[in-house]
Amino acid sequence: MAPLLCLLILMLTTWSNAQGPPSPGYSPSSKFSPVSFNQGLRNLWGPQHQSLDQGALTIWLDSNSGSGFKSLKPYRSGYFSAAMKLQPGYTAGVITSFYLSNQEDYPGYHDEIDIEFLGTTLDKPYTLQTNVYMKGSGDGRLIGREVRVHLWFDPTKDFHNYAILWTPDEIIFLVDDVPIRRYPRKNDATFPARPMWVYGSIWDASSWATEDGKYKADYRYQPFIGRYKNFRLVGCNTDSASSCRPPSVSPSPAGGLSQQQRSAMEWVQKNSVVYDYCHDSKRDHSQIPEC
Repeated sequence: MAPLLCLLILMLTTWSNAQGPPSPGYSPSSKFSPVSFNQGLRNLWGPQHQSLDQGALTIWLDSNSGSGFKSLKPYRSGYFSAAMKLQPGYTAGVITSFYLSNQEDYPGYHDEIDIEFLGTTLDKPYTLQTNVYMKGSGDGRLIGREVRVHLWFDPTKDFHNYAILWTPDEIIFLVDDVPIRRYPRKNDATFPARPMWVYGSIWDASSWATEDGKYKADYRYQPFIGRYKNFRLVGCNTDSASSCRPPSVSPSPAGGLSQQQRSAMEWVQKNSVVYDYCHDSKRDHSQIPEC
């Protein structure tokens, strides 16, 4: 009976994971209107590797170049999202991203909040990596704050919404309105506070992207394509009044997360997280005091 019971438990667990997280009970993406690419963003590099068609942006990487884009304004806080669809097949070494940064303003001493898809081999799923840098911790110092997730769906099959909420008190990462990570402000030294721009890009990161660089970009599979649409850039830019306050992603205007949202996030952390820097025994925890 024991082997049958173990098999039943395994089957139920697999079925539960395939169903995805419970409903967060609130849909912040439906509260904010999307803007067209040209209303809020522009090409930054690789213009020959970027195209717009009926409101959808396509960027691609081949052996000649990748491509990237940038918001028209920098922001002090806000809700930033895009619907993205990824390339299927072999994409090892390739990063497809949507993120906030001020690297151009503070080279060697910048802040960053990342959503990055780490390319993969034919037999493994994409890894979604969220990361937070502040004041140069990513500029050669490599004090990243990475949390990696295997999603409960195939991100190559359709568009899904990926979002960053950045307020003076917290950073929340969301996938299809499900909070997957909350990074609270515990002290000034571990929280990015300077204005940042919104970016997206596709590029070759073969040195580290897939299993610490074990698998490289293979240009026999080019072009590698990233698709984006339904951009939402809602918040306080550097021209906004000092009284401007960032939006909330919870039913409460005060911010934070509801209990239902927390339950959905706990499901993700229990079932989908495959790496958390706070639980990495190889890390120097004196450099990551927030853990």
